[in-house]
Amino acid sequence: MNPIEAISAHLIHKKEQVGSEIIADITKRLDISVEGDEIEASMIDFPILVGVMGKSLVSSNEEIYSELIKWSHAAGERNIGRGKRISQSLEFFPAIRTVFIRYIGQLSITNKASAEEFVFIAERINYILDVAMNETIKVHDHFKDRIISAAYEEVSELSAPIVPILKGVAVLPLIGSIDSHKANHILNNVIPKVADLKFECLIIDFSGIHVIDTMVTDHIFKIHRILRLLGIQAMLTGVRPTLAQTAVGIGIDFSSIKTYATVQQALESIRR
Repeated sequence: MNPIEAISAHLIHKKEQVGSEIIADITKRLDISVEGDEIEASMIDFPILVGVMGKSLVSSNEEIYSELIKWSHAAGERNIGRGKRISQSLEFFPAIRTVFIRYIGQLSITNKASAEEFVFIAERINYILDVAMNETIKVHDHFKDRIISAAYEEVSELSAPIVPILKGVAVLPLIGSIDSHKANHILNNVIPKVADLKFECLIIDFSGIHVIDTMVTDHIFKIHRILRLLGIQAMLTGVRPTLAQTAVGIGIDFSSIKTYATVQQALESIRR
């Protein structure tokens, strides 16, 4: 058995012992701002990573990749569950790298590894830790994206509520700005609700819209066409003079849609 194979076997078969020694060494030698039990909680599956490092010395990247990804994702999700920021999830990796390379150095001396063999082992260890760090970041990014998406969906709901005001009549007050996400929310969630509630007329109020452009009007015309196909009359209100001037300036024609200055005027028209 050559030195690399011997070190690989040592890491694989004694991963629990090695993991405990590494964690103890980190706690003892490095200046880390958290207590030892916090380190152990963050590295609860660390022996698994040690075993992956051992396999990496005698296996290809493809053979160890899935196990490495699984460990990294589990570690990232565990830290997220404990309320850790990404910086806190990554803070132990430099310490792991430093202490592990030192540990590997001692194993290399014990097994009489050459300088070239030690360099190879160090490169493999660094590869494992780099992939683990990158995958941990991806887990945090995915979690952050989910939070942002959920928040954005909530904002979309709050900025485009359906307000029943008369029998068969509702107002859709648009608030803030209209982008493709909010327009899709209106098309996929608001309009079906308008149909389900048997409204005959929907007043789309622009009072809360500060900017109008071709993208906004494209969405509005699409909403208008869908409502018309559903047998629901659409009216526009609250298009302020500045918005109207902008609309005319960019060639937008609202003549095919009934427009009123205020919701009150639209209601009076409906009553007549």
